[in-house]
Amino acid sequence: MNLQQLEYITAVDKHRHFAKAAEANFVTQPTLSMMIQKLEVELGITIFDRSKQPVVPTEAGKEIIEQARKILKEAAEIKELAANLKGELKGELKIGIIPTVAPYLLPLFLKTFLNKHPKIKVKISEHTTENIIHKLSNGTLDVGIAATPLNYSSLFEQPLYKEEFVVYASKGEKVLNKKYLLTEDININHLWLLEEGHCLRSQIVNLCELKKREAVNNNLEYEAGSIDSLIKMVDQNEGITILPELAALHLSTKQKNNIREFKPPVPVREISLVTYRHFVKTRMLEVLKKEIIENIVLVLSQKKKQKVIEI
Repeated sequence: MNLQQLEYITAVDKHRHFAKAAEANFVTQPTLSMMIQKLEVELGITIFDRSKQPVVPTEAGKEIIEQARKILKEAAEIKELAANLKGELKGELKIGIIPTVAPYLLPLFLKTFLNKHPKIKVKISEHTTENIIHKLSNGTLDVGIAATPLNYSSLFEQPLYKEEFVVYASKGEKVLNKKYLLTEDININHLWLLEEGHCLRSQIVNLCELKKREAVNNNLEYEAGSIDSLIKMVDQNEGITILPELAALHLSTKQKNNIREFKPPVPVREISLVTYRHFVKTRMLEVLKKEIIENIVLVLSQKKKQKVIEI
């Protein structure tokens, strides 16, 4: 048994086709088929049911393939560990990030990070917090960027920054008559929220104590899929929403006139790097954290300076 054979069976499981799996691994189909057959003989187990199209793993094969994935992951981690020990910064870093952070944070650091570390191949995908946790556990993600704390003993969280929440309201809303707001100033019947599954929705529900405050049924119910959609709904249909600080920085000058801040203590959310505790790409994580913090501190400090000038 060798790692090559394990790579071949995981490839066939992924593509459900011997020829496509061979092509993906840059070998001929006979070579791939022969190596898999040798593995089956060695183990005394049929891994794939070849009578079906597309080809499928047998019940025993499913368990073998699952274990093969774990072994291949650990083998890759040994290479990453060796590179770390030698001080090399190269390899793949798979990052999952929640949608309410991605469009505002990534442009701040990604370009400079890639320029500084050209040997690191970064793969980024957007997921809900629940999916990030799942993908960290099965190894399909290396690190998550999410709102914390998550309260999972198997996860390690490294805080990056805290950002304040602000209120964004349409003209005519009473909240615009005040300079600073309390959560009870918000009319929950005028409040637009993200759809279920977004952690930002849960934070706002808790912040406004919506479960304790009764809302009147309206003839329109809408749950947005993004912060941009929330902003557009307020602009076009009136009402109120609550935005994280970085999202508010991207508003136009006219739109920023419709922002109101909360009275101290201002509600905030914490954004962190999240990894599984056995994570070995520590050196990559260190430089990623450093790059994000340097850029986020710069942006938020500029905002505070601007605020002082306006006052």
